[in-house]
Amino acid sequence: MLAKMTNNAYAEPWDKDWYDLGPDWNNTYPFGWGPDADGLRGHVFATPDNSTVMISIKGTSANWLFGGGGPTVGKDKLNDNLLFSCCCARVGPTWRTVCGCYQGGYKCDQNCVEQSLSEESVFYSVGTNLYNNVTYMYPDANIWIIGRTFLGGSLASLLGATFGTPVVTFEAPGENLAARRLHLPSPPSMQHITHVLHTADPIAMGTCNGVSSGCAIGGYAMETRCHLGKVLRYDTVSKLGWAVDIRKHGIKVVIDDLLSKDWNADEDGSEPQNKSVPDLVDEEDCMDCFKWEFGNFKDSSTASCGSSM
Repeated sequence: MLAKMTNNAYAEPWDKDWYDLGPDWNNTYPFGWGPDADGLRGHVFATPDNSTVMISIKGTSANWLFGGGGPTVGKDKLNDNLLFSCCCARVGPTWRTVCGCYQGGYKCDQNCVEQSLSEESVFYSVGTNLYNNVTYMYPDANIWIIGRTFLGGSLASLLGATFGTPVVTFEAPGENLAARRLHLPSPPSMQHITHVLHTADPIAMGTCNGVSSGCAIGGYAMETRCHLGKVLRYDTVSKLGWAVDIRKHGIKVVIDDLLSKDWNADEDGSEPQNKSVPDLVDEEDCMDCFKWEFGNFKDSSTASCGSSM
């Protein structure tokens, strides 16, 4: 059900891609779907008695790959390259950076990149306003935040870390680096955040990087791999024989080919048989951007955001 809700964040109720969620979730309120809107969008789903509310945030739309096109493509891409790159989407010498923090070689100004993520144009700031508005509308509700892929899943997690709200994401890239740059709370446990992903998805696994990767060819600097909270990782490569393929990132693949089927362990006894889902795990000893040096190399007040290549 949650995965279908994250899919519906990309659509409107009359679209062919919309999943019918049944009578328990028939109260739906869109946000960001105005005729001229080009920023954060999705839907708020509520039970008939408004006791439980799900904020479903739309992820990245990309003309050539997933999520389709539409008016949000430009800002989606800018936010992706700010949140998930090591330094302003400096993948190679031919790339135009999305903020002014790159200092040559593998050096990046820490204050500058932190300031770039806190600007009002970044979806994180928009998301905090959205959450505050929803809590005002539903003061007594049990509120969850859900999302998938680049922005939807990772932004949901960042908001969950900020407000302590339960979060479930699907196929989200690593957002731990962005959380540290935003100086979000880092309690000993973040068990309220759960990332659902599978090993054939190079975006969620943090391997869709480098100048020749599918992400880079599309202009996306997806260089992070470390997640907050708990990870529910389906080993679809070893157990189902899936090949690592960026096309496996789509939510319909997850819904139709993974979550709708029984998950059984290998016959070698490595896991209990007929296990419905894998164990939740922490990503221990995970490190992002280990090649880079971050420090105070410039006056961070000169940082500014622009468009990526």
